Amino acid sequence: MNCNRGEKRIKICSRAASTDFADYGALFREVPENFNFASDVLDKWSQKEKDGKRPSKPALWWISEKGEEVRWSFEELGALSRRAANVLSASCDLHKGDRVLVILPRIPEWWVVTVGCMRAGIVFLPATVLLTAKDILYRLQASKVKAVVTNDAVAPLVDSVASDCRFLKSRILVSEGGREGWLHFDSLLKAASDQHQPVKTRSQDPMTIYFTSGTTGYPKMVEHSCCNLGLGLAVAGRDWMGLDPEAMMWGLSDTGWVKFAFGAVYAPWLQGSCVFAHGQMQFEPTAVLNIEGRSVPLSSCENFEEDEPMHSEAAHNKESINKTVIKANY
Repeated sequence: MNCNRGEKRIKICSRAASTDFADYGALFREVPENFNFASDVLDKWSQKEKDGKRPSKPALWWISEKGEEVRWSFEELGALSRRAANVLSASCDLHKGDRVLVILPRIPEWWVVTVGCMRAGIVFLPATVLLTAKDILYRLQASKVKAVVTNDAVAPLVDSVASDCRFLKSRILVSEGGREGWLHFDSLLKAASDQHQPVKTRSQDPMTIYFTSGTTGYPKMVEHSCCNLGLGLAVAGRDWMGLDPEAMMWGLSDTGWVKFAFGAVYAPWLQGSCVFAHGQMQFEPTAVLNIEGRSVPLSSCENFEEDEPMHSEAAHNKESINKTVIKANY
C-alpha cells in the first residue's frame, strides 16, 4: 500500500507476508551457538558498504528538534561503538555480563552506547527519561546495575538516590558540560581507541533487559538473549515490514520501550535498512507531518502512533521490590 503526498511516497509494508512457514522454522532451527549482533550483523553490513554491495544510504539518520543532522554509515557507527565498548570496559571496568542502565532520549549516543554494550557483552537496560527518582531507585536496586548512562535532565535524580545503590560504581554523563562525580562520555569517547575485539557471546547469553510498564504493580525485568531480538526479528523486518537495504525505517516509540528496539534497531538493521530518528522529546504530530512533508525520502513501515503511557511505580511503594527476571528466549 502506498500513501502519496505530492510526488513523494511513503511505502508502508509493501510486501505481503510470507506463507512459507517451513522457512520460518528453519530460521530458529539453525540458530548458531555463538552470536553477537554488533559483529555478526552490523559489521557484515559495514563490509558490504566497503565492497560497494549496499546502497549509499546511512545506517542511522537523525534530525534534532533544531534541525541538526547526523548521518552515519555502518562503518562510522562501528567505529564509534568500538570506542564506546572501550570506554565501558576500560574507564568503567565493566565486563561481560555486567549490567548498565541507559536512560537517554532519542539521540545518537543512545545507539552508540547500546551497540558498544553488545560488542563488550555488557547487558544494557534501556529506560525512559520520564522516570522519577523513585522509579530510578527501584530499577537500580532491582537490577543491580554497575553503571548508569544518562543526560543532564536525569543526572540529578540519579544523584539523589545513588547512595542507596551499593552496586552502582560508575555514572556516565552524555552532555556538552560536566558534572561532579560523573564521567564525561564525549571526552572519553574521543580519547578511546576505535579498535576493539568483540566479546564472544553465546546465542542464549543475555543481551538486554526491559522493564514492563508496571501498570498493576512494580515492573518486572524481561531478559532478552542475543539471538532473541538479534535474530528473532529477521522475519518481522523482512516479511512483515517489507524492509531491505533501500528502505528507511522510522520508529516513534520511546527508547525505554521494547517497541523502539523493534523498529529502530534490530528489524531494520538485520535487513541493512536505514534507521531514521527525530529527536523530539515528546510526541508532536505536527513535527511528524513536517518531517514527512520535507525532502526526507522516507520508506517507512512503522505505524505512526503515540508513545505508550508512562506508569510511575512510585504509587506502589507499599509493595516489595520484585527482582524476578522473565527470560524471553527462543
